[in-house]
Amino acid sequence: MEMLSSYFKVRPIVEEDLIQVLELYQGNLFFFRHCPPEPSLASIQEDIRRLPDGKSQSDKYYLGFWEKEKLVAVMDFVYDYPNEETVFIGFFMVNSSCQGMGIGSRIIQETFVYFSRSFRKVRLAYVKTNPQAKHFWEKQGFLPTGIEVKEELYTFVIAERELSQGE
Repeated sequence: MEMLSSYFKVRPIVEEDLIQVLELYQGNLFFFRHCPPEPSLASIQEDIRRLPDGKSQSDKYYLGFWEKEKLVAVMDFVYDYPNEETVFIGFFMVNSSCQGMGIGSRIIQETFVYFSRSFRKVRLAYVKTNPQAKHFWEKQGFLPTGIEVKEELYTFVIAERELSQGE
């Protein structure tokens, strides 16, 4: 996983990291207004375990991106979902103190290079009412597929982006 970034140290989130992850989440409360519940250690642990139907924990990665000791971003993704040519980004959040500096875009661009070695597409879902998420993902080249998934508290827009070899 270290190959996901040439700038940041990348590794799986472990139990000892959960307080830092919670602090990162709590700095992004705008996101959680659109996608409840409010962050807690329990909700983070649930995020780490949550899988799409038919997938196993061996297909899922919940990673932190560090600059020295500072947690800069968190990303989770699932390989081969919804098909073998696609990787699904289930969650991506940048530390609020690092937003607006191009760090999120840098991480995403580097992950595209990594993903392009094995996949043709990247898919994700963002909450329809969250204009920040819509803007960020469109800036990264994602386009809505026309599929929307209604949950109890919000609606997800499914978006995709083609990858080119070596991105």
